[in-house]
Amino acid sequence: MLFVGDDWAEDHHDVEVQDETGKVLKRVRLPEGMAGMSRFHELVARFVAEDAEPSDVAVCIETDRGPWVRALRAAGYRVFGVDPKQAARHREILTSSGAKSDKGDAHALADMIRTRRHQLRQVAADSQIAEAVKVVTRAHQTLLWERTRHMLRLRVALRDYFPAALTAYKPLGLTSEAVLRLLAKAPTPQTAAKLTITQISAALKGRRDVAAKAAAIAEVLRAEHLGQAPLVTGAYASTVKALVAVITVLNSEIKTLESEVEAHFGRHPDAEVILSQPGMGVILGARVLAEFGDAEGRYASAKARKNYAGTSPITRQSGKTRVVQARYVHNDRLLDALHLQASCALLHDPEVRAYYDQLKARDISHNAALRQVGNRLVGILHGCLKTHTAYDQATAWSHRNHDLAA
Repeated sequence: MLFVGDDWAEDHHDVEVQDETGKVLKRVRLPEGMAGMSRFHELVARFVAEDAEPSDVAVCIETDRGPWVRALRAAGYRVFGVDPKQAARHREILTSSGAKSDKGDAHALADMIRTRRHQLRQVAADSQIAEAVKVVTRAHQTLLWERTRHMLRLRVALRDYFPAALTAYKPLGLTSEAVLRLLAKAPTPQTAAKLTITQISAALKGRRDVAAKAAAIAEVLRAEHLGQAPLVTGAYASTVKALVAVITVLNSEIKTLESEVEAHFGRHPDAEVILSQPGMGVILGARVLAEFGDAEGRYASAKARKNYAGTSPITRQSGKTRVVQARYVHNDRLLDALHLQASCALLHDPEVRAYYDQLKARDISHNAALRQVGNRLVGILHGCLKTHTAYDQATAWSHRNHDLAA
């Protein structure tokens, strides 16, 4: 076998090739793109036997996605995507001086795949549908996070010069279209106080009890409040109008991407199984599919899927000390989706609620109990995906009911 360490950068790859004894056969820097991939194939061909298979070449690289990784997999090489933290720890084993270079990183990756490949996860090939779902769901969630950041900036600005707006618009939400229209029209306390009931009602069109809400908003805006000097207020108003414009665009693009998420997720053969899970909607289901992937055999067991999800606890034991705690290293996007699913499932599935209540009765905190609920739901999802069957409440929780009966 050949073992290749690939330390990648935006425009090049530092590559080291080792044989089974750890002897360095070649070190080279390759350009990104087709030219670099062609030279990579030529490099490998120089050191493999004529009857060798592409799978006899193991490549270790600190990523599991992108055109380069896709090309390596398409050629038949065994590709192992490792976490940068894993790679850094292995580099520390090879040298204690703290020295670091691109060539040194390539050497560490090659040595890592040669000596520890049985401990590493091979990059699995997700279907094109799953890859497309991942692209749109991640973009959608990123825009949601960006909107939250801009909303918090907007809130801070209003708090500094126009606190009445926070009080008046709180029931509607700062990112709602109605509030954004009102702030764009009247970004200062003086102009907001002059808004008529008709103007406020027009912004609230489509909501319930518009007249009462418009009157309540007008009453708050017209009351006396502390504020800033006129010149400072004008400066704040300019920043608020800019933030309102950005959030308005984000709202529009979030809606567009939401329809794309629904369309791509709906094409996946596992969509029906995922949507049958308690607390799972289209957006959450798409996120879960995107982050878990759909490569067959990626998760050997329910425990392996739970470990990847970050919902299963870890145990730290030394002598008589034994501590069980949550995992701090995890996929943030996946864990966020599973946490939301667990929260929603409490409201819609009596068995999930009963399990949560059972945990709370043991003085487990809300977040810890949700984490355990999510962990159980991941195990149920694994079984459903493995057998291609929809969620069945009686089957999923039969073990708990049996224990209660006993």
